[in-house]
Amino acid sequence: MSAQKNPFLDIDVSKFMDASKLLADFKFPGVDLEKVVAVQRKNVEALTSANQTALEGIQAIARRQSEILRGMIEESNSAMKSMMEQGSPEEKMSKQADLLKSSFEKTLSHMRELSEMVAKSNREAFDVINTRVTESLDELKSLVPAKGPAKKSSKA
Repeated sequence: MSAQKNPFLDIDVSKFMDASKLLADFKFPGVDLEKVVAVQRKNVEALTSANQTALEGIQAIARRQSEILRGMIEESNSAMKSMMEQGSPEEKMSKQADLLKSSFEKTLSHMRELSEMVAKSNREAFDVINTRVTESLDELKSLVPAKGPAKKSSKA
């Protein structure tokens, strides 16, 4: 099976729009628009990274689900063969009860494993975005010129 590339992850946003050209007509005193554009470019890169992280998580979950399904099919085949063996009805009932219990416990374990994988994937993608939002706010704050304290008018 060949690895397929996701066409949405290989997008160069700068080809669609050069924000510095778009903002060239607007002049904001004391604000370096190129730095603002650089901050936004980093934001897009972080979003792309978070999407890549989420996609990798989804792919890992899908692979694990496939492995679980394959194992369940093999176990079902083995269980059916075991049930067809000779033995008394009591022995067969006991085997069936043991198989059901084992199957139920494995199913719960698999559900727990998959939910932990989903949570981990979500947490990793969120951490990328959360870190970038914090950095972005700090960067934007540093780009805005600081004003001195406001003068109070004294009216008596």
